[in-house]
Amino acid sequence: MKIGTALSNSATKALLLGSGELGKELAIALQRYGVEVIAVDRYPNAPAQHVAHRSHVIDMTDTEAVKKLIALEQPDFIIPEIEAIATQALIDIETEGECTVVPNARAIQLTMNREGIRTLAAEQLKIPTSNYAFAESFEQLQAAVDGGIGYPCFIKPTMSSSGKGQSMVKSVDQLKAAWDYAKSSGRVDTGKVIVEAKIDFDFEITLLTVRAMNERGEIETHFCAPIGHRQESGDYRESWQPQAMSSAAIKASQDIAFKITNEIAGLGLFGVELFIKGDAVWFSEVSPRPHDTGMVTMVTQKQNEFELHARAILGLPVDTSMHSTGASAVILGGLDAEGVVYEGLDKALTVPTSEIRLFGKPEAFVSRRMGVALATAETVDEARTRAVKAASMIVIKP
Repeated sequence: MKIGTALSNSATKALLLGSGELGKELAIALQRYGVEVIAVDRYPNAPAQHVAHRSHVIDMTDTEAVKKLIALEQPDFIIPEIEAIATQALIDIETEGECTVVPNARAIQLTMNREGIRTLAAEQLKIPTSNYAFAESFEQLQAAVDGGIGYPCFIKPTMSSSGKGQSMVKSVDQLKAAWDYAKSSGRVDTGKVIVEAKIDFDFEITLLTVRAMNERGEIETHFCAPIGHRQESGDYRESWQPQAMSSAAIKASQDIAFKITNEIAGLGLFGVELFIKGDAVWFSEVSPRPHDTGMVTMVTQKQNEFELHARAILGLPVDTSMHSTGASAVILGGLDAEGVVYEGLDKALTVPTSEIRLFGKPEAFVSRRMGVALATAETVDEARTRAVKAASMIVIKP
């Protein structure tokens, strides 16, 4: 792998489609290897744009706008960070062979839409999942629930992230509101929603899975220690590493993650979400990029998830080993305002082993992630306590 000099004619260039907090850390990781980074988002001053060499603001669902920008920048790598992207543009660009879509255009197309990835996992690869159905109308949704999905169940847009548009429905009187919410709150209205039966699980994990080149030029699959997490309304609030689980469940999780990522192919890091009950494992979702719950790896692993993604993309060796037990806790906006101020950073950093990452988003919303607190400890419970305490000390004001 040859890497040129950034901001010169020899530059190795990476274009990020999506420039949130995950993109920001990835931009930093890529720049440590001398890569020139161009950060793109739908709004100005997104987190990764603060640290990139250049930035652009476009509608990333607009095929022609995406193609025009890529023709202008001529990157070596196109790295999507979000789901709502004009996938046809990526398919066309990949076909032309001028640059590498990470991990590949098919992966982005499959994983941006829950229908594609769920059908692949359950029907083609025969991986265990919850019972599910897709509905194009409220009547179809009601028939699916009455016909076997049952209550409680989850209604989700087929294209969304961070819990947007998701509802848990416990009775028939909640079904219509959940349908309306899913239709109106997804990244893009695909015309369908997915309804999933509730699995009786003990906990859920993210298994960060890395496809990277070895010294013989062959692709190998590596696994990080499982990451446990707690969600509210479908969005992550805490994560910790490692999540304690049986050796049989770890093996089953790795087998499922290998099957799904091997089928997707390409190089890079994947966030594979799984449900665990005893030794039993069910597939939930996969993201072909760093995962929000994986921010905990910034204090637990020798190479965090962003470093692993950057290395894998560039064809460099990876190391998924841990050096500490740790946890993360989200810092929410708590209000709707622009140009907010953060107080309490000095107090938060008095918590032993704590670290704070403020994302620098230009606008706060009540439930928007504005930062994350991180902490290590001898045990997961103590690390979680420290991270939550540190996060609670950050006060966001107008």
